[in-house]
Amino acid sequence: MASCGRCSVFVLTVRAFCGQPWSRPAVAQAVYQTRTIVTSTSTYSLEPFSSAQWKTQSVTGKSERVSPSSALTQRNLSAVAVSLTGQYRPHCRYDFLDLGEVEDNTRKALGSKTLRRFIVEPELARLVTDHLSRDIEDGKSVIFDCNPGPGVLTRSLLNSGAQRVVALESDKAFLPDLHALENQLDGQLEVVHCDFFKLDPIGTGSMRPPAMFTEKLFTDLGISEVPWSADVPVKVVGMFSQRNERNMLWKLVYALYERLSIFRYGRVELIMFMSEKEYTKIVSKPGNNKNYQALGALWQMACDIQLLHKEPWSSFVTSSKHGGMAIPRSTLPNDHLCLVRMTPRKDLFTSSITPNNGGTLVMMVKQCLAKRKAQLVERLDSWSPGSGSKLLGQMGLFEDVMTGQMYPDEFKQLFELMEQSQEFNQSWLYEEILENSKNMGFN
Repeated sequence: MASCGRCSVFVLTVRAFCGQPWSRPAVAQAVYQTRTIVTSTSTYSLEPFSSAQWKTQSVTGKSERVSPSSALTQRNLSAVAVSLTGQYRPHCRYDFLDLGEVEDNTRKALGSKTLRRFIVEPELARLVTDHLSRDIEDGKSVIFDCNPGPGVLTRSLLNSGAQRVVALESDKAFLPDLHALENQLDGQLEVVHCDFFKLDPIGTGSMRPPAMFTEKLFTDLGISEVPWSADVPVKVVGMFSQRNERNMLWKLVYALYERLSIFRYGRVELIMFMSEKEYTKIVSKPGNNKNYQALGALWQMACDIQLLHKEPWSSFVTSSKHGGMAIPRSTLPNDHLCLVRMTPRKDLFTSSITPNNGGTLVMMVKQCLAKRKAQLVERLDSWSPGSGSKLLGQMGLFEDVMTGQMYPDEFKQLFELMEQSQEFNQSWLYEEILENSKNMGFN
């Protein structure tokens, strides 16, 4: 022991014992290193464990299972144990989970009967997990792992210390292996037969998995609503379906502005792979009349959008009756899948923009950007004759500004002025047009 000032430095070599002296699995060798942990009073050097390997244990040495309702506040897997004296790993089963061989993972993935893409390479799974390291270390959010299939990414998340992962799998063929993994752990993984992309279907009748209502899913998991200004309660990790990628983005953006479905529970964050073509459109800026469209403007207005990684299509396995990677054709660059983080902004809703009129804001942007070379004043006058020039003057814009030259935050400011103006009221966009757009206008 060495001391300096008010701090004491302890160097502890920690060994775990479970039947036989603990040996590091092969997959862990690459991350073997000494970690230094700083507390308010002491500095500890822990060797050879990485922070992701430490688990919370009770006095008897066995990890304590927590209920879903308390998992958000109680750490079932902590980065550092409360007491370092006599520290042992809870069970040998908490050694690093095997991510499997590429050939075996590929065989399982190709068993899917629907067109899906899968992560089968352990290195790719670890790369994705590295981009989520801060999310995992923070430990405040539940991670939804959408359609994990063989579960390569699922295991990588758990190896990195994810405290609560919910695997939402739509294909029954993958459920036995996922449930077996769930049973090996102590509450860190929950498996649900559910298709994230079929949450809250429109229509009536009996509801059978994998289709499900968000309310049932979140209630069963013990996840409660939090204020919009609170921390992100859930992070959804996965990849958009190739067949209905754009429709799903429209469905989610409507739910976001109206605070329905998953967004009823707070600022749920999406960390998803999407096509390079769609990502290019989502982040396109005014002036690019080909790619700057309503869907991108609405996502930019609502979320902070961050590109985390680009990965070639060939890195994924595609289950397809016709074989091959089935890469969608596009006039835009489309050689990769893009891992994109979309975090809803805390200031999206204001005194003038609420979940009650959020759908109207979506419709306004859609109508404005339907013709991106049209003058904005003409569109405004069509809703309230003679009001266009006044609104543009309040915003400091020229009267000849085109709709395709308006930035997302300017559309938001315009909508707020319209809501505050006595010359506009809710009748300026008809409910039947809004309903038709929800059912038909996902373009």
